[in-house]
Amino acid sequence: MNPIRHIRRFAAVLAGLAAAILVATPAFARLEPDQGAGYVAPASVPAQVQVRTIVAGGMPGWQIALIAIGAALFAAIAAVLADRAWAARRGPALAA
Repeated sequence: MNPIRHIRRFAAVLAGLAAAILVATPAFARLEPDQGAGYVAPASVPAQVQVRTIVAGGMPGWQIALIAIGAALFAAIAAVLADRAWAARRGPALAA
């Protein structure tokens, strides 16, 4: 096998691991509580306020559009890379 392919594969794995670490790091971030401050009871309890929920849940339209655009870009890039890999395997076209 061509040594460049080994290097390219190693670089791809390394980039994937780096991306996974960069994405996962904020998920484990947390704020440490101040050790000197304990529980402080509120001086008085505020009056209860009635809140009416207009939207019970769901996802805003812009987030759905952003996910759809990201999925389309991912599919397009995967298709181009697959086509290039297939063309490289096929070999050069011979002229008659």
